[in-house]
Amino acid sequence: MSFPNLYYKRTAAAAKVCYICYKPTTTVLATIDTKDFLYTCTVHLTDPGFATRVPDLELAEMKQIGASPEEIAKVKEEWEGKQRRKKEAEKDKDREKDTGGKDQDKEAGDGKKAKDSQEKKPESTKAPSASSPRQSTPASKPTHEQYILHRHIFALRVADHRRRRQLAQVKDLAPRLPITPRGTLS
Repeated sequence: MSFPNLYYKRTAAAAKVCYICYKPTTTVLATIDTKDFLYTCTVHLTDPGFATRVPDLELAEMKQIGASPEEIAKVKEEWEGKQRRKKEAEKDKDREKDTGGKDQDKEAGDGKKAKDSQEKKPESTKAPSASSPRQSTPASKPTHEQYILHRHIFALRVADHRRRRQLAQVKDLAPRLPITPRGTLS
C-alpha cells in the first residue's frame, strides 16, 4: 500500500463528478499528503458501505478519562507532594533513632514547620501560573473530519493507483527497448 486508509473531508472551489454517482459535488476526500483524493457526495459519507467517520480522538479520550488534563496535573502534583513528605518523615525518624536527643526533636519540629510553610508558598505561586496558560491557549482549532473507506472501495483506489504507476513506468521504459527486426528472413 502506498498510502494509508485515512481520508480528510475538505471542500473544493470547483465542483467535479462524484466517484460513485457522477453528480457534481465540491466535497473531497483526500489523504494527508494528497497522494489520493476523490470527489464524493455528502450522502455517500453517511453510507457505511462506502466510508465510516473516525471519531475525534480528543473527545474520545476526554470521555474515557472523565477528567480534564488540568485536573490530572493537579492530582499528580498533590500525590508527588505527599510522597516527598512521606520520604522526609522517614528520614527524620531515621535521624531521631540514630541521635535520640531531645534538642534535636525540637529542631526537627521547627524544621517541619518551616518545610510546611515553604511547601504552601510554592503552591500559592503555582496557582496563578496555572491560570495564565489557560488564557493564552487558543480555543480548539477546527479540524477536518476523518474517514476510513470501506475495504473494497479502498482496494479499488489502491488498484487504480497501481495501474497508473505501471502505465507511467511502461511509458518511461518503452523508448529504451530495442526495435523489433523488420527485415525478411532469407
